[in-house]
Amino acid sequence: MAYALYQIIVILLDVLWWIIIIQAIMSWLIAFNVVNMGNDFVRTVMVALDRMTAPIYNPIRKVMPDLGALDLSPMVVLLAILIIRQAILPPLFGLV
Repeated sequence: MAYALYQIIVILLDVLWWIIIIQAIMSWLIAFNVVNMGNDFVRTVMVALDRMTAPIYNPIRKVMPDLGALDLSPMVVLLAILIIRQAILPPLFGLV
């Protein structure tokens, strides 16, 4: 039972990892005018990604200093996911 819970948590963390990666790539494509926010599909995808990640980013953005256009909160979240997956979950579930 514990291993099944561990696998569910790992899968959810993996999904969150990929959502953040896709959002970062999409924001770069928009910033460099490769894709246009005038496109309904692109706008819908970006709004959906923003709504999924905003509750995670907002507390981090409150603590981190303002660096202008550079937003490091996705990097902080990715680092936290990596630490949770490799350093916290295995000892917690006795998989060391």
